[in-house]
Amino acid sequence: MSSIKLAAELRQDCGKGASRRLRRLDNLVPGIVYGGEEEPVSIQLLHNKVIKALENEHFYSSVVTLDVQGSKKEHVILKALQRHPYKALIMHMDFQRVSPNDEITKVIPLHFLNEEKALGVIAGGMVNHHMNHVEIRCKVKNLPDHLDVDIAKLEINQVLHLSDLKLPKGVEFVADCKDESHNLAVVSVHMPRVIEEEVEAEVPADAVPAIEEPKAE
Repeated sequence: MSSIKLAAELRQDCGKGASRRLRRLDNLVPGIVYGGEEEPVSIQLLHNKVIKALENEHFYSSVVTLDVQGSKKEHVILKALQRHPYKALIMHMDFQRVSPNDEITKVIPLHFLNEEKALGVIAGGMVNHHMNHVEIRCKVKNLPDHLDVDIAKLEINQVLHLSDLKLPKGVEFVADCKDESHNLAVVSVHMPRVIEEEVEAEVPADAVPAIEEPKAE
């Protein structure tokens, strides 16, 4: 069910003080696993392994296998991630247990295909991304880690909306695409705007009529 794996250990000491010691002295990230029919479990993860895992965008939208103590595997999704406000540190992670038939709501990234080959781009247009992620609803076993959007046939001044995207079987958008107000634009192609500088025409001096000075009485 998951190709992304992350090792974790059980955490005995809990509380803010213990969490600070984990981060400062042991280079560990405190976390929690909850949900399902089991009790919540406090865990700790190696900070450098977490940073490496988070480089993969699929980590945020996929089912992750937590290998706890090397003896128990938990299938989870990331529910919350707390970062330090200005340091490159992960402060805390929340994971939710899931099973194949659980229905979940998840935000997944969009991958745009054939941008350079799009008909509108070949004709001189530019691609505008109005959305980079979409929110979907499905069973865990049907969860895609991303959604491909092929724009090869998109012409100038054409727009793809949510309702134009092809979803895998068993997957639906959270937004009601039948409602025009929720059928949002995803990507479009338009001609680039050209800013024209106004250049004042120079008028020859001899073309300006002379102004006669009033005669003294």
